[in-house]
This record gives sequence, structure tokens and C-alpha cells, in this order.
Amino acid sequence: MFESLTLDEPASTVDRVADELRRAVFEGELESGTPLREHGLAESLGVGRSTVREALTILVAEGLATRAPNKGVAVATPEAASVRDVCAARWVLEGAGVRNWGNASAENRTAVHESLDAYISAVHSENSTYRELNERHLAFHLSLVALTGSPRLVAMQEQLVLELKLALAQVDRIRRNAHDQAEDHAALVRLLDADHIHDAERFLQKHLSDAAHSICKALRLEK
Repeated sequence: MFESLTLDEPASTVDRVADELRRAVFEGELESGTPLREHGLAESLGVGRSTVREALTILVAEGLATRAPNKGVAVATPEAASVRDVCAARWVLEGAGVRNWGNASAENRTAVHESLDAYISAVHSENSTYRELNERHLAFHLSLVALTGSPRLVAMQEQLVLELKLALAQVDRIRRNAHDQAEDHAALVRLLDADHIHDAERFLQKHLSDAAHSICKALRLEK
């Protein structure tokens, strides 16, 4: 099960193991519900079980894995209610950023454009991994929250997107929908640049609502 896992140099061993497990999760080598057994992982990666145990604790804290009594650790399985709740919370944070576009610093407005460009470049690159697309996608949404100028709101968004990374990565693998997402992001920025703030706000709200629905549908989280 774990034959494809490898380690690069250097970084701490625990961090390297955690990063390799993240890669395997985002690239679909370890699907939702897959048991992450210490013995098998330690043997595959050539490290001690205590190192694997620490790495798994990191993944559990990030929401990429779950730990259950008498069952051990497994790759997390997204739940419909959580996906909807995270998207609703993101609307509060990202909507605040959009509404503050006119008062945002030039630096933060530029960061929105730069994060959009980076995402579009990743979408059109043949070498982009699902993990990279996921990171670029969420970085764009984080740049919207940064328009508020509030480090605390940005930190809240960073915590929220941790819960959504796994679901988005799986949807990208199933539907390869990154191109559609990039077009939506570009349309939103065009509205902001034209100072059509109310239209941008409504566009973002629908975008996030549709995202919650499409994620749940693609992952068959709802009947």
C-alpha cells in the first residue's frame, strides 16, 4: 500500500514524513478512509514508529487525518455539514475583504492580482500537481481576506482552509475542474477592478455556495 512513498533530504525526519504523507494524500495515493498504520509506514519510509507517530499527530492537527479509539489513524473523510459550514464561514471572511476593496492598501490589492496570476499559471502548466493547484487556489481566496488588513482574520481563514484542502484536492482529481475555477476567480477580480463591489460581493457569495454544493456532489457526501 505504501510502496510509492519516498523521502527527500533534508529537514527534520518528522517534518519529512509528514510532508510525504501530505503529498500522498493530495495526489490520491492515500484516499479518504485509508488506515495509516504506524508499522507499515515506518517500514516503507525507513524510519522509526515514534517518528511516524509524531508525523501522524501533525496530520491529525491539520485535519488531514483522524484518530479514533481502538481504530487508530486514517486519512480524513470530508463530511457534508463541515464542507457547507466552512464555505459559509469563508463567505464571512472573504466577503469582508471584497467589501473593503476600495479602502485596501495598494500592496494587498496587488497581492490579489499576483495570486490570481500564479493560480492561472499553475492551471495552464502541464507539470502542476493537484497539491500545487490546491495551494494556489486557496492562496487566492486568502488574498481576498487580506484585503481587510486584519492579521487575525487572515489567521482564521488559514485555519478554515486546512479543513477544506482534502475535499478540494479530491474534487480536482475527480473532475479536474481547475480551469473553471480559474475563470471564476478572474471574473471576480474584473468586477473588483471596475469597482463593482456589490456585484463582486454577490458573485463571491454564489461562488462559495456553488463550491459547497459541487464538493458535496462530487464526493457523494449527500444523497
